[in-house]
Amino acid sequence: MTNFKIGFFLLIILTLSGSSIYGQEKLQLSVEQAIQLGVKNSKSLHSSSMKVKANSARVSEITSSRLPSLRFTGVYTRLSKIDPFTIMMPTGPFVLSPSILNNYQLKLSLAQPLFTGFRLKSSTEMAEYQLKASEVEFTKDELETAFTVRNAYWSLFKAQEMKKVVDEIVEQMKAHLKDASNLLAQGMLTNNDVLKLQVQLSDVQLRQLEAANGVQLAQVNLNNTLGIQLVSEVDVKSVPQVQTKSEVELSALLNKAFDKRGELKAADYRAKASESNVSIAKSRWYPEVSLYGNYYYNRPNQRVFPSKDAFKDTWDAGVMVSMDIWNWLATSHQTDQAEAGLAQSLDALGMIKDGITLEVTQNFLNFQQAKQKIVITKLTVEQADENQRITSEKFKNGVMLSSDLIDAEVALLSAKTNYTSALVDLELAKAKLDKSIGE
Repeated sequence: MTNFKIGFFLLIILTLSGSSIYGQEKLQLSVEQAIQLGVKNSKSLHSSSMKVKANSARVSEITSSRLPSLRFTGVYTRLSKIDPFTIMMPTGPFVLSPSILNNYQLKLSLAQPLFTGFRLKSSTEMAEYQLKASEVEFTKDELETAFTVRNAYWSLFKAQEMKKVVDEIVEQMKAHLKDASNLLAQGMLTNNDVLKLQVQLSDVQLRQLEAANGVQLAQVNLNNTLGIQLVSEVDVKSVPQVQTKSEVELSALLNKAFDKRGELKAADYRAKASESNVSIAKSRWYPEVSLYGNYYYNRPNQRVFPSKDAFKDTWDAGVMVSMDIWNWLATSHQTDQAEAGLAQSLDALGMIKDGITLEVTQNFLNFQQAKQKIVITKLTVEQADENQRITSEKFKNGVMLSSDLIDAEVALLSAKTNYTSALVDLELAKAKLDKSIGE
C-alpha cells in the first residue's frame, strides 16, 4: 500500500512538471517584435551602453578639472617631549618657545588652473570624441543585434517550411505506396516496383526526421538570440516578402553607407581624438600657471610668535608657474608616440572605408542574384508540380513505372526546397544589404 501511494504521488509530480514544460504558451512573434525582444535582452548591447556611460563620466571628470577645486586637510601630530627654549632675564627665565606636544593642522586649499599648455582643453576634446565614438558604436551594435535576430528568425521559418514540404511529400509517398499495393494485387505492377517505393518512402521519412531536428535546433538558436528560455516555443508570424527594393545604383548605396555606417563614424572620431592626444603631448613644452589659496587653522600656528597652545587662523594666496626645463626629451618622445598613434588611426579609417566598399558591393550583387533566383525557382516548382501530377495519374492507371514516379517526387521535393530557401535567402540578402549601408 505504501509503494502504491509513493508511485501515485510521483505520477502526479511528473504530470504537473510535464504540463509546465510542454504546456507552455507559444510566443507569437513577428520579425520586428522578435528584433525588439532581442535588443531588449541583449547582454552585449547592455555592455556597449555601459561603455557609453563610462565615456560620458570621463568627459564630466575632465571638465571638472578645469574648474576651481577645494580641498580640506586635517593632521594630528604627537611630538616627543623636549625642554622649552628659554632665555635668562634680570627678572628670571623667560620662555620663548614652549614645548607643545599636541599639534593640530587644519587647512582648506583652493586651486584654479589658469594655463596648462592647452592640455585640459585637448583632454576634454579627446574625451568628447571618444564618447561620440562609443555612441555610434552602440548604434552599430544595435544593427548587428537586429541582424542576428533576423537571421535566426528566418532560419527557423526556413526549417519549419522545409519540414512542411517533407511532411507533404511523405503523405504523397504513402498514398502512392497504397496505390502501388492495389496495382500489385491486380497484377499491373511487380513486387520490385513496390519495394522501390518503400525504399523511397524510407528515405523521405529519414529526411523528415532530419527536418524535425533542424526545426528544434533553429528554435533553440532563436531563443538564445532573443535571450529567453531555451525550452520556449516561438510561432513565427511573418512570412518572406517577394517585394524587392526599388532599383538603386551601387554608387548611391555606397554614399549612403559612408554617411551612416557607425564604425566609419567611430573611426573618424577616434582619429580626431588622436589629434587631440598629439596636442596633449605637446602641452608639456609650455609652462603651467595656476592660482592657489590656503586657509590655515592650526594649534599651534607656526606663523604666530610666540607659539601658543591655541588655534590660530592664517592664510596665503599666490600664483604658481611651473615648466620642464630638461626632461631628457621625454616630451619629444611622447609627441612622437602620439603622432604615430594618429597615423595608425588614419590608416584604420582608410581600411574601414575600403572594407565597407567591398561589403556593400558584395551584398548588392548577392541581392540582385537572390531576386533572380526567386523567379527561376518559382518556375521550377510549377514545372515539377505539373510533372508530378501527370506522372501520378499515369502511375495510378498503370502506364508509368515506379522509378518515373520516384524521380518526379524527388524533383518536386528539390524544387520546393530550393524555392523556400530562395525566399529566405532574399530576406537575408535584403537584411545584409540594409545592414551594410547602416540601416
